[in-house]
Amino acid sequence: MKTTDTVVADIYKMMETKDADPNVDVEAEIEKFGEGVKELMRTEFGREKRQDKRTLRLSNIGRTDRYLWNVVAGTEKEEIEPHTYVKFMYGHLVEEMLLFLTRMAGHTVTDEQKQCEVNGIRGSMDCKIDGVVTDVKSASAFGFKKFKEGKLLHDDPFGYVDQIKAYAHSEGETEIGWLAMDKTNGHLTFLKYDMADPKVKAAMDFDGTITERVDHLKEMVKKPEPDYYCHQPKPDGKSGNLELAIGCSYCQYKKHCYPELRLFNYSYKPKYLCKVVKEPNVQELKIK
Repeated sequence: MKTTDTVVADIYKMMETKDADPNVDVEAEIEKFGEGVKELMRTEFGREKRQDKRTLRLSNIGRTDRYLWNVVAGTEKEEIEPHTYVKFMYGHLVEEMLLFLTRMAGHTVTDEQKQCEVNGIRGSMDCKIDGVVTDVKSASAFGFKKFKEGKLLHDDPFGYVDQIKAYAHSEGETEIGWLAMDKTNGHLTFLKYDMADPKVKAAMDFDGTITERVDHLKEMVKKPEPDYYCHQPKPDGKSGNLELAIGCSYCQYKKHCYPELRLFNYSYKPKYLCKVVKEPNVQELKIK
């Protein structure tokens, strides 16, 4: 049987030769891929009532306390721009494609969207690849490096680690992994950890086990809004200005936390400044 150790190499080889694994029913996999894409489109554009997202889910428990408090409280947030929705949909399509390529390369994909639960909090895992609880991710070139270089345990602003730990806990598994693609250039990687490894366990349990995290969040969201920020702002050079941390800059609640927040269009990137001592000599943009 194949293992996740070779999934990337096997996909690359298949893309070169265009020959699927000899044990794969190619036509059946093409049909399955097509049905998966159709189901995504039904989810995007179906007329059924959208799910209330003001709740704790296993997919978001890795996010920071203040962020999750705002989610559950229904705090007013920034509108998502249309192009961002396009980006999200593109990410879902990429993930469906990666699972198709994984199966075509002769690897086993099971338990897709299986329902999981930890102490009353529910969610659905992406899948298992060759028996390993796996999340499938499309990432920018910058985000992809965390998977490629194995740095996700120590740099995880979007809570991917706690999310997959919850799925694995629900399944009674210790091996977890991420099949990730750099959506700019198509590079793939599979990052895998065994939570039974003492070094990995020490890193993952630094802030408590997953059940402790879930129990903490269930109580935290009932209390007044936390008075601590998710991430500390960082100095913007020597100007005295303070720039939002990356994790805050992507957050829809940043204007709630920083009412005086301003956005400036620097030549190399836009910057959110929560404290302005020296006015930047660049165009200021409106925050929607």
